[in-house]
Amino acid sequence: MKNKKYLGVAIVIVIVGIFAIWEITSRIKSGAVVEASGLDKVGNNHGETGDLVTIGKVPQFSLTNQDGKTITNKDYDGKVYVIEFFFSTCPTICPIMNQNMLKIEKAFFGNPNFGIASITINPEHDTPAVLKEHAAQLGVKSSNWHFLTGEKDYIFDLSNKGFNLYAGQNDKASGGFEHSGSFALVDKKGNIRSRKDEYGNPMVYYDGTEAHGVAAIMNDIKLLLRE
Repeated sequence: MKNKKYLGVAIVIVIVGIFAIWEITSRIKSGAVVEASGLDKVGNNHGETGDLVTIGKVPQFSLTNQDGKTITNKDYDGKVYVIEFFFSTCPTICPIMNQNMLKIEKAFFGNPNFGIASITINPEHDTPAVLKEHAAQLGVKSSNWHFLTGEKDYIFDLSNKGFNLYAGQNDKASGGFEHSGSFALVDKKGNIRSRKDEYGNPMVYYDGTEAHGVAAIMNDIKLLLRE
């Protein structure tokens, strides 16, 4: 009795196998061996600007650059640009951030649709003249890279409340100030943009002190310039 049951199961398996082979053969002949529309969509969208999240509008600002000229958001209209907060006498992360920003400048040098805004959090020291000398020492060549200064309280509000990037005075900290080492990426329409992390959450800002953060923002600048 058991042998008959096993024989019946075996016959069913053979029939199912024959049907499966026939189905695969039919698909090969019709050119539809794999239907993977979902995978196709993922592949087609990978790396496109639609993958970049819009965080919100860049805070309005009006500051003075290294040439004594007033610079506002309007000066960056139609440009993709990167914003950082730093100070010229910073002995810790600022030199790293400056060097990484130089790499970004060189990668997009000569593109009129790209710019950089470096905002000092120590405006009492970082006058336009000091910032001009700082830019010269760095070897900055782009006319669209503005080193900006203004009133300290105004800049702290812009950093902490406008961008939600920490900046503060601390006499116990190296150089007397503390601040974020992040870069903000802004598109041509004045929107702060960001890629997502591995969990699908917006990164919001890019790490300006690490190679992976610089590589990521450079890739995304290219995408936004194509918009």
